[in-house]
Amino acid sequence: MIQLYTNEKKLIEKAAQGDRKSQRRLYDKHAGKMLSVCRQYVSPLESAEEIMLNGFFKVFTKLESFQHEGSFEGWVRRIMIRECLNSLRKKDPFKWSAAIDEEKLEEEPVDDDDDVPLDTIQECIDQLPDGYKSVFVMYAIDGLKHREIAMMLDISENTSKSQFRKARLMLQEQLIDLKKKRYEA
Repeated sequence: MIQLYTNEKKLIEKAAQGDRKSQRRLYDKHAGKMLSVCRQYVSPLESAEEIMLNGFFKVFTKLESFQHEGSFEGWVRRIMIRECLNSLRKKDPFKWSAAIDEEKLEEEPVDDDDDVPLDTIQECIDQLPDGYKSVFVMYAIDGLKHREIAMMLDISENTSKSQFRKARLMLQEQLIDLKKKRYEA
């Protein structure tokens, strides 16, 4: 494990000095995961790829600022998330709504025993409004706290919580509709 960390540290140092082979090795090592991160926030795949490439451009231009505190992958991931959020903001500024229908939250949750393919779940997430989708992915998938999300999106912590609940409710409704369609067929 120490050897692997030492090698990555040397690779990062060489890449920061402009060594193209080292940059390519870092890109090859992390591109798959980072494309997955970008795809969670942005669709279609081509847009996610473009954002990922812009993100890696920032990674390589800011590489000297990486302090080797925490994981390099985590540092790159944060850059990718910021790139995705900036792209979404440029496309259509997020619209936040603090109101939520609390009665709907009391509805029956979707059964966990149903096997829903991951691509179907991703399609449902893609149908969420950008603001809901971003908060949902940041909280449920990336594991960020509502305080962190609020700071990144320049919203209140309560708005983050509200948007997450709304996203979850919309996803539940979509999955219930899919389940009904499956049983009708």
